[in-house]
Amino acid sequence: MTLIRVAHSPDSDDAFMFYALAKDLIDTGELRFEHVLKDIETLNREAFDGTYEVTAVSIHAYAHLDDRYALLGSGASMGDGYGPVLVAREAVTAEQLATMTVAIPGRLTSAALALKMWNPSLQTVTYAFDEIMPAVQSGKVGAGVVIHEGQLTWEDEGFSKIVDLGVWWAEETGGMPLPLGGNVIRRDLGEEMCGRVAALLKESIQYSLDHREAALDYALDYGRGLDRDKADRFVGMYVNELTVDYGERGRRAVRDFLDRAANERLIQKVPRLDFL
Repeated sequence: MTLIRVAHSPDSDDAFMFYALAKDLIDTGELRFEHVLKDIETLNREAFDGTYEVTAVSIHAYAHLDDRYALLGSGASMGDGYGPVLVAREAVTAEQLATMTVAIPGRLTSAALALKMWNPSLQTVTYAFDEIMPAVQSGKVGAGVVIHEGQLTWEDEGFSKIVDLGVWWAEETGGMPLPLGGNVIRRDLGEEMCGRVAALLKESIQYSLDHREAALDYALDYGRGLDRDKADRFVGMYVNELTVDYGERGRRAVRDFLDRAANERLIQKVPRLDFL
């Protein structure tokens, strides 16, 4: 038996994606999958040490990881006309924003990179993703970038939107999705094992889409307060046809995102994009 550790965020969309593997609903042969749940910035940093055989990482972080990991062709989180949202307690002008400190959910997150593209002059400070809205509400920071379920709850919680970075990116690129996260696999597993694991991960995602209600029931345990309707909406935002396979549109989106980051000297180079 071969153990494959799959590390991902403790969110409803990732739980939905890996439902079939977590519940042993597909045949994995002698491969045994163990799930490790941590926030995305922790996973980004642990990937530098090659901690897990398979891990979710930010597309931003992958720019620094392609020597150790290959990007899988399934498992993408794409903001297709939506994405991380920059919020404040009340409406602010551009002049006011320039004087504020903005909370980001990790230096290596794609949300932080997109924010830097949108406004490179902002002063930022890192918070755990689930501490950003409380920090904005308490006045510790003037504004913050919310990810995960906060993208659906910020308005209900009384915040004011400054920019939806997914909307901004679509306007910048003629409707392209904003690449946020992807699944990667350690290259030292070898070509044959990487191929087998890639196929099983893709099968797991497709299984959940084919058995949506059962998979959603499982994912609700990871919804952090989302009701079923909001959890279903959130899962639909980040587990869809682009998650099963990037396709040409998704692959182009990743290349464009990283090309722009490299051109603006926000990353050193565009990494190898395998899409295994």
